[in-house]
Amino acid sequence: MKNVLLPAFYLPPISWFSVLLNPENEITLEQFESFPKQTYRNRANIYGANGKLSLIIPIHHNGKREFKDVEISYREDWRALHWKSIKTAYQSSPYFEYYEDKFRKIFELQEKYLLDFNLKGIEVIQQILKTEKAHSLNEEYIKNPESINFREKFSAKLPSEFQMEEYYQTFSDKFGFLEDLSVLDLLCNKGPESLMYIKNIKQSY
Repeated sequence: MKNVLLPAFYLPPISWFSVLLNPENEITLEQFESFPKQTYRNRANIYGANGKLSLIIPIHHNGKREFKDVEISYREDWRALHWKSIKTAYQSSPYFEYYEDKFRKIFELQEKYLLDFNLKGIEVIQQILKTEKAHSLNEEYIKNPESINFREKFSAKLPSEFQMEEYYQTFSDKFGFLEDLSVLDLLCNKGPESLMYIKNIKQSY
């Protein structure tokens, strides 16, 4: 088994799940890192009618920097906005209706902390994928861990380092294939085939 240190993301990209679900990986999730901005920790990319759309969870800027202490802001009803964006993007996809009730549960959560919200979202996705991959949370921040370190591996700004095959997406006729979006995109378009797709992704370690 390889020990892998993963960041905890909001509705993570497909590549993240390929690391989580690799049977050779023993997963620890990072909770003590200093919160980095503009990452998948509080954003997810979906395929909207105008191309890639980033859904961003607003956070309280109260000086708390450790990820486990970062609080979600509910000043605006971002959950309703994100859910509406997801429905608009995927309601004509083959499997959205099939998973709609489970997806909706994520946006009924009102967790105080971003980490807790992300963990519950990941749990729902695992239920949909019919997987029960265990993970633990780390107990301290280690700058140079002995584990394989994925904390900076997934960029919300740069092309994915993972190789994945194209699949049909609702708006791909307009904008072509957008790779490594939130796992929601894969589920809505590939349905029960999603797990096999995730397991076939080539990883770079």
